[in-house]
Amino acid sequence: MPDTIPFDRIQAILFDLDGTLIDTDDEAVARFARRLRPFLGQRAPRAARWLTMKLETPGNALITLLDFLGLDEPLMTLTDKLRRRRGVYPAPEFALIPGVADLLLSLNGRYLVGLVTTRSRYHIECFLEQFPAETAVISVTCGLQDTHRLKPHPAPVQLAAKRLDIPVERCLMVGDTTVDIKSARRAGAWSVGVLCWFGEQEELERAGAHMILPATAELRGCLPAEN
Repeated sequence: MPDTIPFDRIQAILFDLDGTLIDTDDEAVARFARRLRPFLGQRAPRAARWLTMKLETPGNALITLLDFLGLDEPLMTLTDKLRRRRGVYPAPEFALIPGVADLLLSLNGRYLVGLVTTRSRYHIECFLEQFPAETAVISVTCGLQDTHRLKPHPAPVQLAAKRLDIPVERCLMVGDTTVDIKSARRAGAWSVGVLCWFGEQEELERAGAHMILPATAELRGCLPAEN
């Protein structure tokens, strides 16, 4: 049996972005599935999801290698500029997962809140600007350019805790993929897996999630009652 999360001792809640707060994972898989459909037919959506999940960790490892070689920042800056120039990289329009807005607003004044994602600063800033009321509670962000290693490495979670100036064991990481859970566990933080997008019960259990919820918004009911 997994350890019971000591919610009364939690000081900070860290959220993944894609598939946890916003539904862009679903959009990405749909685009991938359309490309696979001529080859796989009805199996394309399931294959697209599986491949996207399997590519996430190697993709993060590649970015880590580029960082080690000192090439990540110039390459990503150049890519951003080229995409915007071609008109395919406009400021994204994000869609919050149902219930997330109320959850974030309910955390104001009760917990420190952080965003731990593999998205770039550009996307993080776009997200914060699009939802100023809901994201006003977010005290710290940790994205693509902030650490040498990305999830599932513990560094992003550890950095978020350091920036919040609290022990990592008093942090709760919420995410929809195994890389979120593994990053939290390796850092010494508590972890909650959510099933609203990529997450599947068995794989999140195998990754070591301390708790698994049907959706991100369900976390609100697990927290101690507001005073």
